[in-house]
Amino acid sequence: MRPVIGVAQHYAWGDPTFIPRLLGREPNGRPWAEWWLGTHPGGPATLDDGTPLRDLTGPLGYLLKVLAAAEPLSLQTHPDAARAAAGHRDGRYSDPNPKPELLCALTPFVALCGIRPVDHTVALLDELGLEALREMLVARGPGTALEALYRGSLDPGEAVDACRGASGPEATWITELADRYPGDPSVAVCLLLNLVELEPGEALRLDAGNLHAYLRGAGIELMGPSDNVVRGGLTVKPVDVEELLAVVDTSPMPDPVLPVSARYELPAANVALVRVPPGSTHVATGHELTVDLAGRTWYLAPGDQLDADELTFVAVPGSGDGETSTTPR
Repeated sequence: MRPVIGVAQHYAWGDPTFIPRLLGREPNGRPWAEWWLGTHPGGPATLDDGTPLRDLTGPLGYLLKVLAAAEPLSLQTHPDAARAAAGHRDGRYSDPNPKPELLCALTPFVALCGIRPVDHTVALLDELGLEALREMLVARGPGTALEALYRGSLDPGEAVDACRGASGPEATWITELADRYPGDPSVAVCLLLNLVELEPGEALRLDAGNLHAYLRGAGIELMGPSDNVVRGGLTVKPVDVEELLAVVDTSPMPDPVLPVSARYELPAANVALVRVPPGSTHVATGHELTVDLAGRTWYLAPGDQLDADELTFVAVPGSGDGETSTTPR
């Protein structure tokens, strides 16, 4: 085991205290959005002697992060492998790789994730009195309804107005997002998505095309080695609605939350996230990175043994490349 030094990303939506306190540092007033552990050129980790991690591992096929959101992130999705590669060749994407994601909550975590089943959305729209959106959703499906809100053939403002003063978590979040981003059609699009509230240990898996926005909370992220993001709104950064409509998967996602588990697979990146409880031993089967709840971060070479004295998260090879072993000491 070798200590690894990650790279902080100070995006505006970040929490100013969670990550520095996890790492044993004093908050400095800046937002700490993410702590990157990997070999991606946007934030390459080093060993404690300054040696680039990549010198030991080569380019890793994943990126491990701590994420802490005090404010909502953009409404976004990510391309699949073929579109990422083609888009990189023609300059549309910064990375040639896809960006499947897995997030395991460390705190209560709120997110929008995937298209909600139509019957559930219909019930919500009936409560809000949004007849035109309801009729289009039922007659032509969520993909057409989403496109109509972005292109203006349905008035996004009607959805926002219906949510003001209404009860329920969906209406409350729509109102908050509308106040942050007035006139943004993505606010109304959020009514078509699952609103989920994770407890610590529960997780989300976001494959290519999944439309999502993290709203609040902290967690461990494991993803493909990519920073390709297609934003539709809820941001001051550039958006690309045309690309989003080309990439988005509008298939309903009935149950996006993964229950608390010892292992969460991310098949699209052929990696998995393992939770190693205190008092357990883990033996690495590949080039693995870890972060524990004391803020310690390590690199494990194949065969290295981790003896956990805090809950530890480990990025391991996916099930196709062999299983990980986590046993009580």
